[in-house]
Amino acid sequence: MHTTPPNDIEIRGLSGALGAEILGMDLSRPLSGAETELLLNSFYRYGVLCIRDQKLTYDSQIALARIFGTPDVHPIANGMEEYPELIRVMKPAGEQAFFGTSWHTDNSFFERPSSVTVLYGSEIPPVGGDTVYASMERAWELLSEPLKAFLEPLEAVHSAREAFDPRTTGDAKYNGETAITYTYSDAIYEETVHPVVRTHPITGRKSLYVNEMFTQQIVGLSKPESDGLLAMLYQVSTRPELTCRVRWEAGTVTIWDNRWLQHYAIDDYPDHDRLMYRVTITGERPA
Repeated sequence: MHTTPPNDIEIRGLSGALGAEILGMDLSRPLSGAETELLLNSFYRYGVLCIRDQKLTYDSQIALARIFGTPDVHPIANGMEEYPELIRVMKPAGEQAFFGTSWHTDNSFFERPSSVTVLYGSEIPPVGGDTVYASMERAWELLSEPLKAFLEPLEAVHSAREAFDPRTTGDAKYNGETAITYTYSDAIYEETVHPVVRTHPITGRKSLYVNEMFTQQIVGLSKPESDGLLAMLYQVSTRPELTCRVRWEAGTVTIWDNRWLQHYAIDDYPDHDRLMYRVTITGERPA
């Protein structure tokens, strides 16, 4: 749906595949009805919205996120003490980033995966730390009809065990020794099954719904068959022509739709601090 922007608000595309910048919108205050309509319509059209020059408090970021639904409280990554739905994503200078640094869809291992993510850049390196987004809708559209027919009835197991198991990630995050800390729980090892192809509940469009970080195996296939098929889908869905890239600045807010996107946080700023604040929104069971 195309929307005429309110006065002084401009929309610019980020790439040919997806994504847009919105200029002239102040997210620190309650939005008008026309601004909210523009935000939502642009979100469902572009998938990724980048809005710069913002000054958000914790409360205003959470209020912004509530436009899209109810914020999640993550069962493993700790939120802030007074704002448990808000994760302080800090990467100190001299350390490697470890949060979100491979292709993934936020919290696809939840029974009701996060539908929307609202990420606010507070302290940003002078260069580096970009986020790349890939359209799983475009990836689906590129597949052949025989392959689509094979994939549509399939389901896949999602779990956090590889991304969050202390035996592979180390104990430091669980012992409070890192900038982002984790809480050990059964949620690390739980498994949930989602369709390999999902239909967006608002737009009705289809997309692939698998990701390298949390998808473990396709149900009903042998491990070699599943690994081979998933590797092909990962390769197809992250082709450069299906992506857009956000270069962060202090005060940038980026909002994206996890129901048809993957993203990748690039770890190329070892000598600099980077501080972000993240809120995710509880979604529906994929269908």
